[in-house]
Amino acid sequence: MNELIKKIGNIGIVPVIKIDNAENAVPLARALYEGGIPVAEVTFRTAHAKEAIERIAKELPDMIVGAGTVLTTEQVDIAISAGSKFIVSPGFNPTVVKYCIEKDICIIPGCVNPSDIERAIELGLEVVKFFPAEAYGGINTIKALSAPYTKMLFIPTGGIDPSNLNNYLSFNKIVACGGSWMVNEDLINNGEFDKIKELSSKAIEHMLGFEIAHVGINMNTSEEAHCVADTFSDIFGFTKKEGNSSIFAASFIEVLKSPFLGTNGHIAIRTNSVERAVFHLKLKGVEFNEESANYDLNGNLQTIYLKKDAGGFAMHLLQKK
Repeated sequence: MNELIKKIGNIGIVPVIKIDNAENAVPLARALYEGGIPVAEVTFRTAHAKEAIERIAKELPDMIVGAGTVLTTEQVDIAISAGSKFIVSPGFNPTVVKYCIEKDICIIPGCVNPSDIERAIELGLEVVKFFPAEAYGGINTIKALSAPYTKMLFIPTGGIDPSNLNNYLSFNKIVACGGSWMVNEDLINNGEFDKIKELSSKAIEHMLGFEIAHVGINMNTSEEAHCVADTFSDIFGFTKKEGNSSIFAASFIEVLKSPFLGTNGHIAIRTNSVERAVFHLKLKGVEFNEESANYDLNGNLQTIYLKKDAGGFAMHLLQKK
């Protein structure tokens, strides 16, 4: 997977934007960026797309701006000259796809059936758009298509909103999801950029799904750990489960047999994606203890500690099952 697609995957959500007034392009992009979504697909559905992309690329160079609804090679040239970093098309046009490949331009064409996907594979593509996602059966169709085409990855767009976003992203063949609920056309045209920023921030929070998994308590010896775990068991009836280095009282209290990170212990924060959570928290300036990272057999990040603690408790992210 190329680095641009990987970064889009870490962001998780690609706002799909229709610009009716190029004056709105920069404040809109800034609202997305400050809301935690540093990517946008500006569609060529209006005559203002080229200027919108130019303005965003110039004023917000850290924003990953791409061009959507690209139907011709001429539009590819216009989009790239304006500063677009990737091209998205609603369907699979072999002429457009081959043109982008020849010019080493990141192209994400629409594919909704086996024939489309096989043509994409033949041309060496790793990622395709699935559009309109809900109209073509949504995540169930993508899962069915993934069975024979195990290496193909998807960016579904169309009918995706907070109600089904995480249902898509929970499938490991989904790179990211395209959506427009945070960039509603009326919000853009009315200049409600603070609202767009708020919706973007809430979209990221919803996608990451942070929740407390358990609290770890540091003890000095195994005997002390058993004593503390017995207290929770005796008073509240929590079931004890002993491991090599700690004892759990129920699933949300971990008593460590010897001190680990944190003066008093640690707090585990569960998330839908540790990889995406690390990316987005780093955007906020959060630092991580990289040496604490743990991965599964497939190389997926499962846990990692933050450098900062809270009230004497270290904090770590934990992948939801």
